[in-house]
Amino acid sequence: MDNTADLTPIAIFPIPNSVCFPGTSFPLHVFEPRYRTMVKDCLNSGQLLAIAHTEKVLSESKSSGSLQEALQSNQTTYKPCSIFSAGRCELLDTLDDGRMYLQIHIESRFTAVNEIQTLPYSVFECQLIEDKPLIESDKVALSLLQQKVLKRLLAITSDSAEVQSILGSSTWTDKDSVAFSFEIFGVLQLDASIQQKILEMTSPIERLTYLLHFLNK
Repeated sequence: MDNTADLTPIAIFPIPNSVCFPGTSFPLHVFEPRYRTMVKDCLNSGQLLAIAHTEKVLSESKSSGSLQEALQSNQTTYKPCSIFSAGRCELLDTLDDGRMYLQIHIESRFTAVNEIQTLPYSVFECQLIEDKPLIESDKVALSLLQQKVLKRLLAITSDSAEVQSILGSSTWTDKDSVAFSFEIFGVLQLDASIQQKILEMTSPIERLTYLLHFLNK
């Protein structure tokens, strides 16, 4: 049986220590020629763009690190993690020197299956990652976990009126529990290795249980 119809071509932007979750937005500053080309192609075609945490360096930059060189040549090349999130590009501004400022509106998680383009940037055929179905008792447990996570976050951020105002608002207290299990990581500053581990989980209960355990340490 041919499963290629279920695969989605996605342009990959590997960025060390960057893990994105569905329902969040990622601000992106693009200056390298290959990634400016990638963004333009995605904007023109509507193709998804993935922000991927990295596993290792494939080749080091040989430039001096100056902005002028960065605008004219490609920099360090990284191997992306095989599981990442992707979404649509929104162009905010293009500077006279070619640099681009964007928001990537993250929609879904994917796993890379097959590289179909290497240059000037990587494009992979990707498989959508979906959560395991929830039964009714799971939904009750998930709602309780959401409340516990919010309560714990409010307790450990009691010295920040701004954070308290955000987390205590109906935006978060009334948010759908599955969406909450993704989007809460958009406001937390956790180590990328931890976020990558959570991103790869396929149960909102597992994600929030892990987060609550981490917050209670």
